[in-house]
Amino acid sequence: MTNPFIIPSLANLNADLAQRHFPLARGEKLQQTFAQLFSRHLGRLHSGKAFEARSLLLTGLSGSGKTAEISDMLNRFNETAVLLPDGKDARFASCVLEAKGSWKDLGRKTLHALGYPITNKARKTQFEIWDLVIKQAKLQGVIGIYYDEAQHIMRGKSDAEVLSVLDAFKTLMKSHDWPLMLILSGVPELGGYVQREPQLDRLMTRIEFQEIDLSSAPGHPAQDYETLNEIVGSYAISAGLDVDASLPTGDFLHRLATAGAFRWGLVIDMVVDAVALAVARREGVVEWSDFVAAWCEKTGMNQLATPFTHDSYERMFRRDKPFRAAIGT
Repeated sequence: MTNPFIIPSLANLNADLAQRHFPLARGEKLQQTFAQLFSRHLGRLHSGKAFEARSLLLTGLSGSGKTAEISDMLNRFNETAVLLPDGKDARFASCVLEAKGSWKDLGRKTLHALGYPITNKARKTQFEIWDLVIKQAKLQGVIGIYYDEAQHIMRGKSDAEVLSVLDAFKTLMKSHDWPLMLILSGVPELGGYVQREPQLDRLMTRIEFQEIDLSSAPGHPAQDYETLNEIVGSYAISAGLDVDASLPTGDFLHRLATAGAFRWGLVIDMVVDAVALAVARREGVVEWSDFVAAWCEKTGMNQLATPFTHDSYERMFRRDKPFRAAIGT
């Protein structure tokens, strides 16, 4: 008996697309920077001498694809099973932060990320919680922790509360027993928070994810046009679709970038949604109309007022307000 709430072709498609990660050039830079930091860390562990861990601060606008890039890299890192001096496989843990909470909540979330159960009623000091984090990480071969959306836990808090959170991060990196690498990711304001703690700030290596750049000099088209075209083609091919001839054009690709507020993560999501609609149509090709439909389904806007159809789309849709039309345009 079929389930009316399941469209098998779309379920199978999304299961497949979820496994795919488009290799942007920035991912190579991220991996190279991480490899340098980890190689230093591994070498220091082999030396047996006390050291402070170096860490990575990755910032970018919401929807720029930070989480996808880091998660893909760390999944691959964990699969390589690099041996530590004690014979354990090195691995990275991940932890998503929320706006509510204190340094104690941060500690609990970190312990949960390590698979260690701790209740909200546990009466432990800041030192005891972070000492437990260090011990558990060392026992499990965890050499670092990725804190996604790290700015959330510091927003709206007093200076003293923010400094307590930053001090907790610093404590992990400066542990004499088992210094931990950190990856902190978030929107650009995160960099301002980190600067409030000079010792933490100096141990950070920074990477900023840039927006899509479609500017070009005469005779030298922007490289990002080619990348956008490759993204559309890659996801279409993965779904067994052809690409309509109207899509590999400068006009369409500029509209696509505008629809995604010039952020790679949002653009990829838009392509995936359009490809899913094309698969549902069962005509074997992804067309301009699929992107219009994907936009309208997401925003509820009229088909005549989308980045893919409006003549004044560049003025109508601004980079700082994804999926919103400028009033009065």
